[in-house]
Amino acid sequence: MDILLTHGYFLCRDPIEQQIMKPYPPLGLLYVSSHLKSRGFNVKVLDTTFSSPQDFDRDLENSRPSVVGIYANLMTRQNVLKAVSKAKHIGATVILGGPEPVNYPDQYLSRGTDIIVAGEGELTLEELIPHLSKYGTRRLHEVQGIVFRDDDGRIVTTPPRAQIDSLDEQPFPDRNAVDMSRYLHTWRQHHGLTSVSLITARGCPYTCRWCSHSVYGFSHRRRTPENVAAELQWLRERYDPDQVWYADDVFGINRRWLFRFAEVLKKHDLRIPFETISREDRLNEAVISTLADMGCSRLWVGAESGSQSVLNAMDRRTNARRMREVIGQLKAAGIRTGTFIMLGYDGERWKDIDDTVTHLKAALPDEVLATLAYPIKGTPFYEQVADRVIPLKSWEQGSDRDFTVRGRGSRRFYDHARKWLLAEVGLARAQKCGSRDLGRMARIYATAKKHRMAMYLTRHQVENG
Repeated sequence: MDILLTHGYFLCRDPIEQQIMKPYPPLGLLYVSSHLKSRGFNVKVLDTTFSSPQDFDRDLENSRPSVVGIYANLMTRQNVLKAVSKAKHIGATVILGGPEPVNYPDQYLSRGTDIIVAGEGELTLEELIPHLSKYGTRRLHEVQGIVFRDDDGRIVTTPPRAQIDSLDEQPFPDRNAVDMSRYLHTWRQHHGLTSVSLITARGCPYTCRWCSHSVYGFSHRRRTPENVAAELQWLRERYDPDQVWYADDVFGINRRWLFRFAEVLKKHDLRIPFETISREDRLNEAVISTLADMGCSRLWVGAESGSQSVLNAMDRRTNARRMREVIGQLKAAGIRTGTFIMLGYDGERWKDIDDTVTHLKAALPDEVLATLAYPIKGTPFYEQVADRVIPLKSWEQGSDRDFTVRGRGSRRFYDHARKWLLAEVGLARAQKCGSRDLGRMARIYATAKKHRMAMYLTRHQVENG
């Protein structure tokens, strides 16, 4: 075995996902696996999604790979650190990739990691694995796109590696390396249907200040419609899914590409229901009509806020008023809508929260997910508030999600704000539907009133560390 690839995610340790139960395999890792296998490497993928940390330790002990590559993000930090320790215990060279390690090179390198891959992993690992076989961890300066600690203890970042030019030349993700039947069974058991994921592009060119671009930068590279359709055809023949999830950062950024993709799908009779994410500024009547014809069943639109001043502060480049119009157009086309809301962004005022609730009550998307803004290391948002960031847990035990910002409302305040927001939207939706369940409506109204009062009582509570 040349390398063992894993990702340190355990569904059994994710209480939020246990409530949702919509797992997908780690596509990024499977792309790396298929690439390396196409170049003749002997690769094993250890997918931990449905296993436990104890299973992982046992599998690693039994396989005893000489090189272990681990995908890491802010959600999996604790598990990844334990995996690094276990891999070092059996004498393996440990390589980390993904969006998180490049933001914390000192911390990860100080805890056993040998090398961090910055950016895409395929081409870097293609060069790095033979290098390790020949030189070990010596002469790493010769390898582009990595971070490591030299003999003097200094952190070295080598020049960035050029990104893959043509995504069409990459093999499809190595889904044969994981137990896809487990994913499909979980979906069917909990939702009565099966779903598979794929991507049509890599990267996002937008500059939202809170969003991390540590893997793909601000690039946006698309596969051709024909190439995506070929993968979709393969997925249908192999798994016959009831729906697909296009896991792009923003689906259909390029309208000409989208229209061409729709033509290719129609030509090959590939109308499979799908969900995906897009933006207000990428949607118009022609796009929405095309999405509906393609089989789009639900579209998530990143609203983030109903306050234009907050959107401007985020450098979101979207229009709150038009967002409401777009959601209405999607619903009229028979596409269910979901939207994301971020509370507590730097500079947000009480009025901005009120504006967001007014916005949501007017738009009435089918689903709303509201979260508290947290500054991710390496983003402009983090740099903006760096001198006011308060970690609520130690680095080993927490993540960037455990950052709060000194001087803004307390977490109690925003928890009440989130519950008030959801209750107000729920009440407006029930009224719009003409609900006759007066008891339920009274309960929602009482919930909204309770949390609005709690917001008032906690409005002067701020995070002070």
